[in-house]
Amino acid sequence: MSFLSAFDISASGLTAQRQRLDVAAENIANANTTRTESGGPYRRKIVSLEEKPNTAGTFLMELRSRFSEGGMPSKGGVRVSAITEDQRDLQPVYRPEHPDANENGYVMMPNVDLVKETVDGMAATRSYEANITAFNAIKLMAQKALEIGK
Repeated sequence: MSFLSAFDISASGLTAQRQRLDVAAENIANANTTRTESGGPYRRKIVSLEEKPNTAGTFLMELRSRFSEGGMPSKGGVRVSAITEDQRDLQPVYRPEHPDANENGYVMMPNVDLVKETVDGMAATRSYEANITAFNAIKLMAQKALEIGK
């Protein structure tokens, strides 16, 4: 792995974790939304992460991959592969006065669990902080390497 690709890997982690935190915040904000543009109640969104595919293919990337450790192409970090809706059942709540209540007086509420979303947000925040720490460590190593020549 080339030294500078570590910056790209940490940056991809920062981007992915920020997206996870954004989705957790969106889920919390819509925890009581009973009507969306599609007509039904809000459904919790789930972020799926995957390893970034190897970007070899261009001449420069191919050249870099040949000179990386072991001659193997380095991986590019992480990315958001999909944001999908949680298909778990919605929660019926008895509120006959609500405008979205059915004929029995039940309103279908979103399948958002505030505790789960808070934990997901905290995990994304901790992962984000870990990527910042790695990024700063790489930056410090680069600065120290430049000081060797003085």
